[in-house]
Amino acid sequence: MKRILKVLTVLLVVGFLTSCSSVRVASDYEKNANFSDFKTFAFFKPGIDKAEINDIDKRRILRAIESELLSKGFTKSENPDLLVSIFSKSNQRVDVYNNYWGAGAWGWGGYGPGWGWGGFGPGWGWNQPMVSTRIEGQLFIDLIDAKKKELVWQGEGRGNLPRNTERKEERIKDFVSEMLGQFPPELK
Repeated sequence: MKRILKVLTVLLVVGFLTSCSSVRVASDYEKNANFSDFKTFAFFKPGIDKAEINDIDKRRILRAIESELLSKGFTKSENPDLLVSIFSKSNQRVDVYNNYWGAGAWGWGGYGPGWGWGGFGPGWGWNQPMVSTRIEGQLFIDLIDAKKKELVWQGEGRGNLPRNTERKEERIKDFVSEMLGQFPPELK
């Protein structure tokens, strides 16, 4: 029973650490830009078309960006002040955890030959590695001054993307919301 609890504890901790990691965001902006002049936006199709992401996720990102900008009082326009472009990357991460609970095959926490809590006889030990794979996504949102054709703000977000469709859509909304939470920058 204690062994089952140890295994469940390890799985719970690993699952928690890999599924609940937060979105890490950063932003940069042009200090000379007057952000109060920007009232309207449109998507910059040439830049968006170059984003290396599937069309379904691309639409999810664009809907989330549009929703966030509209909630900030911006208006979508054919003659915009800002052009919105995106760039994305994704990497599959493989993590290997060596869980040496106890003192190995001869100690209190392991199985194997010898006397102890685990009994006597051959078996498997707690020192079996656990492998976890996950997809880490990186999203950049570029806001470009439409008149000057210059980048005025860029947000970057990194975090894990679930494979589940509903959770993935929610995660993309979180990425965009946290990134655009830093726009417009608070100038002093």
